[in-house]
Amino acid sequence: MSLAVLTDRLPRRTQSVLPGFGLTFGFAMTYLSLIVLIPLAGVFIRSAGLGWDGFWTLASDPRTVAALKLSFGAAFIGAAVNAVAGLLVTWVLVRYTFPGKRFVDAVIDLPFALPTAVSGLALAALYAPNGWIGSIFAQAGIKIAFTPAGVVVACVFIGLPFVVRTLQPVLADLDSDLEEAAATLGANRFQIVRRVIFPALLPPLLTGFALAFARAVGEYGSIIFIAGNLPYKSEIAPLLIIIRLEEFNYAGATAIAAIMLMLSFVVLLVVNLLQAWSRRRTGYAG
Repeated sequence: MSLAVLTDRLPRRTQSVLPGFGLTFGFAMTYLSLIVLIPLAGVFIRSAGLGWDGFWTLASDPRTVAALKLSFGAAFIGAAVNAVAGLLVTWVLVRYTFPGKRFVDAVIDLPFALPTAVSGLALAALYAPNGWIGSIFAQAGIKIAFTPAGVVVACVFIGLPFVVRTLQPVLADLDSDLEEAAATLGANRFQIVRRVIFPALLPPLLTGFALAFARAVGEYGSIIFIAGNLPYKSEIAPLLIIIRLEEFNYAGATAIAAIMLMLSFVVLLVVNLLQAWSRRRTGYAG
């Protein structure tokens, strides 16, 4: 066998269409490190300086625990509500044509454009006991603003666009021939949604849930105006970090930030594992 034939059979390195991978990859990693990795590492390094006993003392403070429970609990409930409501909103926007559709589609992005302080003031004015919406609930003895329920409302408000914009392109690209084939085989609408449509939407739905949750956990401006900010009751973790910094208690602020970072990472890791499991199970790339 000649040398030329052996050379042709050797695996060849695939060349990129666009040159400069080494330079662009180095820039991307450097930029990511400066903007994300190094600041986050600084939080852990500062927390490690407290020692385990000192960190645990600050982390187990009842006020800190109450604030973390409210922030993560409200963010989880808000993301769950958005997962259901966002799926319905996306279905209407993609599958139906109606007057004012473009306006409704543009309104979805309003939480992105509004300053957080503006959205917080608007929510507080609407859901206060004398507000347009709050007065209706007040007649039934339900108070929304300045309670943990107000925190959930704010989390729903800021998280909806993440779910809708994640689902929208996937649902728009979903082949309708699969639905028609299922219908010709005798499947009813519920079976088509459950066996054909929902498996394709589950991975992006989990992605939207994770994005909405992550956004709500760290939200500050949209929540403080409607939360009430009462310690042990309606005080969120980001606000407690600001309070600790104003008290020059940098160790306490760092400990809360480190806990939030670790808990957020665990939740996002679980969601990503569920998303990967869903892709393997259904076969959809999402």
